[in-house]
Amino acid sequence: MAQNVKELANFIWSIADEILRDNYKRSEYADVIYPFTVIRRLDLILEPNHEKVLETEKKFKRQLKDLSGVLTNASGYAFYNTSKYTFSKLLNDQGNIQGNFLDYLKGFSENIQEIIDKFDFRHVITGLQLKGLLYKVIQKFANPQIQLHPDKLSNHEMGYVFEELIRKFNEATNENPGEHFTPREVIALMVKLLIAKEKGRLSRTGVITTVYDPACGTGGMLSEAKKSIVAENPNSQVHLFGQEINDKTYAAAKSDMLIKGEDPDRIKPGSSFSNDGFLSQHFDYILSNPPYGKNWKGEEEEITKEAQRGGRFVAGLPGISDGQLLFLQHMISKMHPNPKDKTRIAIVFNGSPLFNGDAGEGESEIRRWILENDWLEAIIGLPNQLFYNTGIFTYIWILTNKKENARKGMVTLVDARDMYVKMGKSLGDKRNAISAEQIDQITSLYLGNTPNGRVKIFNNTDFGYRKVQIDRPLRLNFQASEERIARLDEQTAFKAISLSKKKTPKDREKEKLSGREAQETIRKALRTIGDELYKDWKLFEKMIDTAFEKLDYKPKAAIKKAIFNALSQKDETAEIVFDGDGNPIPDSELRDHEYIPLDQDVYEYFDREVKPYAPDAWIDETYKDSKDGKIGRVGYEINFNRYFYIYTPPRSLEEIDKEILAIEKDILEMLGAVKG
Repeated sequence: MAQNVKELANFIWSIADEILRDNYKRSEYADVIYPFTVIRRLDLILEPNHEKVLETEKKFKRQLKDLSGVLTNASGYAFYNTSKYTFSKLLNDQGNIQGNFLDYLKGFSENIQEIIDKFDFRHVITGLQLKGLLYKVIQKFANPQIQLHPDKLSNHEMGYVFEELIRKFNEATNENPGEHFTPREVIALMVKLLIAKEKGRLSRTGVITTVYDPACGTGGMLSEAKKSIVAENPNSQVHLFGQEINDKTYAAAKSDMLIKGEDPDRIKPGSSFSNDGFLSQHFDYILSNPPYGKNWKGEEEEITKEAQRGGRFVAGLPGISDGQLLFLQHMISKMHPNPKDKTRIAIVFNGSPLFNGDAGEGESEIRRWILENDWLEAIIGLPNQLFYNTGIFTYIWILTNKKENARKGMVTLVDARDMYVKMGKSLGDKRNAISAEQIDQITSLYLGNTPNGRVKIFNNTDFGYRKVQIDRPLRLNFQASEERIARLDEQTAFKAISLSKKKTPKDREKEKLSGREAQETIRKALRTIGDELYKDWKLFEKMIDTAFEKLDYKPKAAIKKAIFNALSQKDETAEIVFDGDGNPIPDSELRDHEYIPLDQDVYEYFDREVKPYAPDAWIDETYKDSKDGKIGRVGYEINFNRYFYIYTPPRSLEEIDKEILAIEKDILEMLGAVKG
């Protein structure tokens, strides 16, 4: 498959590069190539029954107001074309190519017209004609070498063609590599993980199953899901639902649903975040591979408002540069609200959702929400270089609103990162694949749920921690040296003494003069203390008070604070500085945080792990969690690598010495041979 798909994609790309190069920017190639690829695929499908459709239209034109029923019967599909033209017939009249092609497009049924409009295809045709390229492009796509008929190119293979074209366009325009097509074997694994324990439900007579993908791309994941479900029960009814934000891929998905006889109205355009196409609807199986690292700034206002009013994103908002966890919250909102109606979710993430975000931040709060509600069932680590447009490691998360008793309160991690086979020929960044046998092995590991080298089982709370703030006291020495007195000029409160906001120049100057005199009085008082170094702040405070009393001057609190700031310096050998209530003042530079597992007592941990090394430290008891009100902010992270880390000891010195001696011997022998 890989060779044929890549050759076909390269051939289609060569059309663009050959014909469009001098008239279009590379970033504009997709505007031409995508719609022509889809429309030519539809053309090939309809061509065998084209004459039958024309005859049917002629026969019933005066008898029926709505011909759609008889015309779809004639075409054999849920769509048709009543134009007298096909791609091959269009080539017979080069002089009228634009008018004839527009007539050809007009002949498509209404459900195809939306696809044409989403591509803005008529505008594209006008542009091509103005540049004298329309006939050449149609001629190229009519070439039998472009085998786009479903009998020759399956939906998933069509998806690979689109992905190869997307990759080339992205390379040309330097666009987001996180938008990628999901490999067929990854979808197969996701679906198998979802339905492996559902055979009893799926095999029931007359069962209706709903499947939803909120970022469905060209629809490949939905199609593969249905294929797997129907394999379990050929008589089952599977209803597919999807939404896609990109107009071109939406059009491709909708056209494919039409080809397969699915209900095209269940594929919605637009963003699942700001324009949910399935409000208040819930589904049995939800699966998706959302874009990685996609910025959601453009929808920030709508998403934030919904979070504030307790909607789908109430758990928290991730960083603006990555919306993956927004997709997961949206998918969770589509679970059946009654746990008696089970929903299972499979979503592919990169590593970021596992650990991004500190305690109290959006990502951590979303993980907390998921784990505290006991929805997360398993995470499967996948090999790298599986995906078409990125070589990174990825992870399948499995969630459900109805865990079986043996899994309640727990999460299973499965390490399948080295379970792959090398591909004979790469597809973009995809160099690895998961074989059918390995899919079965991974599924068995998940189903077995038995701890071993590849499977680890954790309590939900094992991923949680409390971020506890540890403070140490401020220790300062003080000195009224000329150097430190000069620092007063850097203190805002001290500088403000000689400033004025009086309205008249005379009053302003008078107030400034008075301020400068006060500044000089302060300097004079401090110089009487001398330049002795004080390590006891209380004693130095007395010295300052005495110095000002002698000059009958009482500085304001802000000025006194400025004096302490200017004349002080950090000194770990000095006495602790206390506030007015007798509490030690924390040194912000020495402030630290301890991440304490949820199952450990905060104070016991502190006495064991902190106190022996910092006897003067204390726990900041005002640093609390916003939800449970306890000391320390709660956070959750899933450090997949740490749980499966295997220590590899370094080689011994003896082994290294032997290797060096062997290399030296080889070098000497080579030099001897050269001298010869």
